[in-house]
Amino acid sequence: MCEEKVTVYCGDGKGKTTAALGCAIKSAGQGDNVIMIQFLKGKREEELEFLRRLEPEVRVFRFSRTEKSFAELSQEEQQEEVMNIRNGFNFARKVLVTGECSLLILDEFLGLLDNQLISEEDLDSLMNAKSEDTRIIFTGRVMSDVLRRYVDKIYKICQD
Repeated sequence: MCEEKVTVYCGDGKGKTTAALGCAIKSAGQGDNVIMIQFLKGKREEELEFLRRLEPEVRVFRFSRTEKSFAELSQEEQQEEVMNIRNGFNFARKVLVTGECSLLILDEFLGLLDNQLISEEDLDSLMNAKSEDTRIIFTGRVMSDVLRRYVDKIYKICQD
């Protein structure tokens, strides 16, 4: 379930991030380095504090400067947050170029594509930076057709 090179957890159900974290823990248990970059979620310190316990094997980054999720921000605040999103995206590309980890989790990345905060060209540059050995997990609600061509496995998480 966690071995494909590019995996997506998508859908309107709960548990996409949790599934990705499960893969992170499994991978770290096998001696791999894992980096998770979270987008659009805000900066909730209590969650980050817990996730920091997984370091150094699993490192979690959020580039958000606000406590609120992206959807809760005013239009002006969203414009400011786009700069932070770009920083997170550029960091993800750097991680892939330098081979810093065996597994890169881009949490809520599908929302960046869905809201057109990341272009098709940006996605192509990200995927072209990936080495053959690096695995990537994307999470989010809406699966993008643009991303589909890179994906080995899609898990759809639904509400009951």
